[in-house]
Amino acid sequence: MTLKKAITLLILVLISTNVFAQAKKLDKIITKDYQVIECTISKISDKTVDYSMPNETMIIEIAVSKIARIDYASGRSQTFAQAETVPESAPSQANNTSVNQAATFKQNTIAVLPVPFVNSENMTDSEEMSKFAQNDIYNKLLDKSSHIVSLTVQDLRTTNSLLRKAGIDYKNIDETPIDELQKILGVDNIIAAKVSYTVTQNQTTAAYTSQNAKVHDNKVKANESTVANTNTQLLFDYHVYFDMYKNNTKIYTQNRKPLLNLKDSWMDTVSYLLKRSPIYVK
Repeated sequence: MTLKKAITLLILVLISTNVFAQAKKLDKIITKDYQVIECTISKISDKTVDYSMPNETMIIEIAVSKIARIDYASGRSQTFAQAETVPESAPSQANNTSVNQAATFKQNTIAVLPVPFVNSENMTDSEEMSKFAQNDIYNKLLDKSSHIVSLTVQDLRTTNSLLRKAGIDYKNIDETPIDELQKILGVDNIIAAKVSYTVTQNQTTAAYTSQNAKVHDNKVKANESTVANTNTQLLFDYHVYFDMYKNNTKIYTQNRKPLLNLKDSWMDTVSYLLKRSPIYVK
């Protein structure tokens, strides 16, 4: 083998090795503060996980207590659950017998608040649409659970029952501080959304002209008729506000208008904002 062929073969081997390394799937460590670490895991113990970054040999150690979930390159996922505790700030049952008593605290749990659905022209709100929007966000969280950082979604009936006992509904939800809501609901994560809208009418008129001719006494008589059709289309102008809280701190806030003026276009905007939130992992 000539030197030139040997060098060419060596280059091809190096290129193949590099391509293989780049194509190699990585493990994903998702931490409880929503960071995603793409790496290669080398060792897992009861207290720590050892990993290395792509194209590096240095071993990094992370405590298991900081990990919410691991998505392995093989496709398997492992969730690191944490026992329920009662936070120090939560009032004790003995000292608080009112309806505002804090629920049992559940870590890594997210609740969806009722969604004020307000007509910004006359400031009226709809209880039916508020419940519908709350259900829509709740169902989206469940449908996308494989993409959600290791969080348990609190059942809507539990959320609404606890709020109702505390005298809170879609009308006054905005007036209640987040720290109080987290105590009432017993969760450390909250989604608070709001939808404002206006409705306008767009009318279009189309005219159609038809002609017919009749022969009478060897004379041609033409008749002409015009028919006008008017179509009325309702245009919905939505503005969606989307906030996310963790441990009383706002970690995500966005507002957006849908691209289209359709009746249900706000739902697409909610999906868009949810997929760009810190709890969503692709």
